[in-house]
Amino acid sequence: EAEVTGAFPSCRRYVAGGRCKSTAKMEGKVVIITGANTGIGKETARDLARRGKVIIACRDIAKAEAAASEIRAETGNQQVIVKKLDLADTKSIREFAEKFLAEEKELHILINNAGVMLCPYSKTADGFEMHMGVNHLGHFLLTFLLLERLKQSAPARIVNVSSLAHHGGRIRFHDLHGEKSYNRGLAYCHSKLANVLFTRELARRLQGKFQSQGEFTANALHPGSVYSDLVRHSFVMTWLWKIFSFFLKTPWEGAQTSVYCAVAEELDSVTGQYFSDCQPAYVSPRGRDDETARKLWNVSCELLGIQWE
Repeated sequence: EAEVTGAFPSCRRYVAGGRCKSTAKMEGKVVIITGANTGIGKETARDLARRGKVIIACRDIAKAEAAASEIRAETGNQQVIVKKLDLADTKSIREFAEKFLAEEKELHILINNAGVMLCPYSKTADGFEMHMGVNHLGHFLLTFLLLERLKQSAPARIVNVSSLAHHGGRIRFHDLHGEKSYNRGLAYCHSKLANVLFTRELARRLQGKFQSQGEFTANALHPGSVYSDLVRHSFVMTWLWKIFSFFLKTPWEGAQTSVYCAVAEELDSVTGQYFSDCQPAYVSPRGRDDETARKLWNVSCELLGIQWE
């Protein structure tokens, strides 16, 4: 666990933020975490591996295997499994889902954690702008493909890792892939707003539909400003992160709200919400726009060539 150290322990405690106090066990339960080979994803996997079966879904298999073997050794849980998933390629997403559905009969928690930040302009294998493609569309497709299995396994939870950065985002339908104008900081904000809107619309669609099978919820969260390699694409941000690391959360601290949304008993029937520091947090007006949420849903389906009613 993170220790409170240094000359300003109370300041450090404030930076650390909320902690997940739930001791809920998940025997027989299956969790998928995307991007769990590093940062908050890895810490989320480490915590949940103490409770149940964890599938680490990552692009870099070597890094993921290293993280998984470290987690297995530390937790004594051999049910920490690595699967290849490249969210920048819909073919890889479909292959991952197909293999998972063939091998696993249940799925109780899906944590859409992976993300890219501040990338120079680039496109995914399917021609989507990288931030929107990986952070939003990749997870949108993955959730769609796994939804039936989640439904059958209810009570089930979908947890989308968004960011405070959603406050700076807008959904630019006229230029969703940044071909007319591109700013990598704003592109990240736009994709994080998409996470919030997706969560909101998904929760609306799920509500009331599956009550007979138990609760089925979808929530989003802001992990906090975390000292991780997510800023690796920006020399300036990497430099600033090093200087101000004392004022940033450790990955363990940053993972607390993800774990909270995944396991806390008091969230059994809470859906469509946005959390930070293990408590409800303020959502920007754009993040509460139901019309934009519906339009984004429809546009996402069109781009991915799927029908999701």
